[in-house]
This record gives sequence, structure tokens and C-alpha cells, in this order.
Amino acid sequence: MTAGRRVLICDDELHILRALKVVLRDAGFDPVATANVKEALDAASIRPPDAAIIDLMLPDGHGVDIVRSLREWSEMPIIVLSALGEEDEKVRALEAGADDYVTKPFGSRELVARLNAALRRAGNGSDEPTISLDGLEVDLRSRDVRRDGESIHLSPIEFDLLRVLARNRGRLLTHRQLLTEVWGPEYADDTQVLRTTIGRLRGKIEREASKPRYIHTDPGIGYRLAA
Repeated sequence: MTAGRRVLICDDELHILRALKVVLRDAGFDPVATANVKEALDAASIRPPDAAIIDLMLPDGHGVDIVRSLREWSEMPIIVLSALGEEDEKVRALEAGADDYVTKPFGSRELVARLNAALRRAGNGSDEPTISLDGLEVDLRSRDVRRDGESIHLSPIEFDLLRVLARNRGRLLTHRQLLTEVWGPEYADDTQVLRTTIGRLRGKIEREASKPRYIHTDPGIGYRLAA
């Protein structure tokens, strides 16, 4: 059920703010509209929302400021809105703690679908011993991976990468996030080792490596495991 779920929205373009309110209300959400950083943080502190949709470019600051502030006290799903060509800004927002981004101009159905997916993930524990996804099973305790019932042998680093993706399934993780968590901070900029390992991992778990259905690429940003 989405009814009654409060969604904080922040955008200084009034026509987009109005559109977001209509889209969310039609989808059964309770939107709380704000137009700048101060209004957004004030609204969130007065009555904490269940999720947030935040524009990056705001008149009194940056959407990343809102993301960081919300992440200090909440694990609510946060989706950032980004204009075309702002790849660096998207990465900053994701590394600050945003769960996903939607590029402007956006489709209302896609936005609602991403919001619902983020809320579903937030409602699921990330410490379950086995994660199942369309025939793929990842046992986090035994480090066993199976596809369609058949065991798949992964190297330790390949499994660690898959584990991070699986625990955050549906969420876009940046290259830096994955490299830091799997290899360590000294590898934070070594995107080549990440691409190589992703390629090997896809070759083992995907039914067709040329048509990945589990691990999806957001070019220039990072990877996500299908939700």
C-alpha cells in the first residue's frame, strides 16, 4: 500500500513541482512540496517523510546537501532528479547516500516505479541469508551461488562484488562505492579492475553475457543488480 506514505519533494521549478505533486497524488502518495534546501530540511524535521525526491540544483544550495543531512538520521529512500549531462553531480549525490536518480525530463510511470521499488527495498532486511532473483540464488552465509539449481564457482573477489550488489539490489552503486567496499579505499579510482571483474562475473552468472539480465550498467556511473 502506498496510501498515506509521505514523500518529500524539492524542486525550484514550479511547473515540475506541480507535476510531481499530481503524479504522486495520482499514485496514492502524500507529497510534501518544497522549493529550496531550507524548506526541505525544515519539512523533514517537523514530520519525517517515508521517502524523498530531490532536485540537485537549488537556489540556496545543492541537493547533495539535503541528501547528506537526511542520511545523518534516516535510511529513507532518496531519489535525486538530474538534468541531462550532469554525470558528476549524479555521482556526488549517489555517494552522499541517494538511492537512485531520474533524469529530467522524466516519465511519470518510471518515476513512480522507481519510487515504489526503493520503498520495497527499504522494507526488506539486507541481512537475509539467501537472496533469490529470477533463478539466481546467493547464499550470503555459505558463499554459495546457484543459477537454475546449478552451482556456480566464483572467486572470493567475484563473490564479494556480487554480495555487495545483492545486498543493494535495485540500487545504483557508483564505481567508487563498489571499489571502496570490495577492494578498499586505495582502489577507489581503479575503474578498470571493476569493469574486468564485472565482465568475469557476468560471464559466470548471466545466461547470455551479451544480454545481461541480472547486472545492469549505468554508463559512466556504476552498476545495479536487478530488483
